[in-house]
Amino acid sequence: MEETSQDIGFTRNNQWFRYRAAGIIIKDDAVLMVGNDHNDYYYSVGGAVQLGETAEEACLRELYEETGLQLEIERLAFIHENFFTGQENDFLNKVNCHELSFYFLMKPLTENMSVKSESFGTDGSKEFLKWIPIAEYKNYKAFPTFFADELKNLSVNSQIKRIVTTE
Repeated sequence: MEETSQDIGFTRNNQWFRYRAAGIIIKDDAVLMVGNDHNDYYYSVGGAVQLGETAEEACLRELYEETGLQLEIERLAFIHENFFTGQENDFLNKVNCHELSFYFLMKPLTENMSVKSESFGTDGSKEFLKWIPIAEYKNYKAFPTFFADELKNLSVNSQIKRIVTTE
């Protein structure tokens, strides 16, 4: 009998929690983000960590699934604890959300950074990829919002930064 993978997350009453791993992929001073045909915002490339999986393993798996890129992890950049209310038009309609995310700075294994998205969001919507110039990040409805300031000063030698937001 084949064992199915289980995302680490749960819903209780009007509350939702998820443990997430995501990658920060930067090329030509732009960061790769995801959008979908159902929502009006962009979000980081990544997804839920599954039981028995490390955050690093989840990050590499999710990035390959969403972009088709073979990447490796440079370092852990951010630990983000995010409290938000789900938007009316998405599957988390007015739900109180608590998400714990590990953001890894990625480096490509090849020069070819052409991406292809054949993935679907949690709500089944078709996803697409977009390079957002870091200098213009504030002009986009994109999450996490802290990327607008933090990615400008991100370096390989930076310390891991813990960020708590209520969005």
